[in-house]
Amino acid sequence: MRLPEIERGDSLRSRALIQVVSLALGARLPDAARVAFYHKAFVGTALGAWTQEAMRGPSEWSVAERELMAAMVARWNSCPFCVGAHRAIAALGMDKAVAEACLDDYHTAPISEPLHATLSFVETMTLRPGELPAAVRTATAEGVTRQQLTDAAAVASVFNIITRYANALDFVIPSEAEFDKAAGMMLKRGYA
Repeated sequence: MRLPEIERGDSLRSRALIQVVSLALGARLPDAARVAFYHKAFVGTALGAWTQEAMRGPSEWSVAERELMAAMVARWNSCPFCVGAHRAIAALGMDKAVAEACLDDYHTAPISEPLHATLSFVETMTLRPGELPAAVRTATAEGVTRQQLTDAAAVASVFNIITRYANALDFVIPSEAEFDKAAGMMLKRGYA
């Protein structure tokens, strides 16, 4: 039995737009974008603006580095949808092998010391927030600026929410090719 439109949260216009975008993509519109249509007042506006600022706003971190941070948060939160989506976007702006090496074990990945220290900070923020004061001291001792930590904390904060949202709603996991195709669109379009 189908729920009435008011209970589903979508409208005929939203469903039509999803179909048009899916046709343009040549693939099913990912669930993250679908949720933005269904819950526009929260996900489409407020969360979209926050994510856009964290991921595409001014920062000492590149877009690829911030996307890698999002993929790492997703890995720590066991969110396969977000790992796949943000790994694919990160790989467009950095060596794909480096992105994969970080996701396998960032401790041994060929990345800069500041990025390594920042990923350690983000891991602590995600998994052991009670240890954050020590993580901040360690990161700043390794040359990470306060602004870099602030920007990384913004990425970690928003993706600690998004990954749980994606897991709770059981997002469909696209194929690697579909993630790669959507990544180009996300890199151009952003999150707002």
